[in-house]
Amino acid sequence: MSERRRKTRLMNQINVVPYIDVMLVLLVIFMVTAPLINTSVIELPSVSRSNQPPVAPLELMVRKDGRILLRDRERGGGERPVDRDTLVYEVKQRIEGNREQPVVIAADRDVAYRHVVEVMDLLQSNGIPRVGLLTRPIGR
Repeated sequence: MSERRRKTRLMNQINVVPYIDVMLVLLVIFMVTAPLINTSVIELPSVSRSNQPPVAPLELMVRKDGRILLRDRERGGGERPVDRDTLVYEVKQRIEGNREQPVVIAADRDVAYRHVVEVMDLLQSNGIPRVGLLTRPIGR
């Protein structure tokens, strides 16, 4: 009996034949189903080039003391002080022909946040559609 035990050895190899069979079956499945997959075509929107050059934004500069200056680069670019009462009237006059005219607010770094918010709220509540903030990239 002891001779028989010595003859049987432990098998220390993996039988990979079943794994190869499974891989071949999967390969056949993918080869059969791949042509059946419906490829979708994405309809991308097209944009035509505009004949008009982009319009320079209308700038409203808010100073530290709360004063507001209006600068229109399309009409010379000079700064002109305006008060809060005539601000909406002046801006509406400037954007009358082009409702898509952007209006940007440029404020000093030290301006109280409430001054900027008041100007933005005043413009947006009076129907000025495109109001944004002018910023400078870090490092300049």
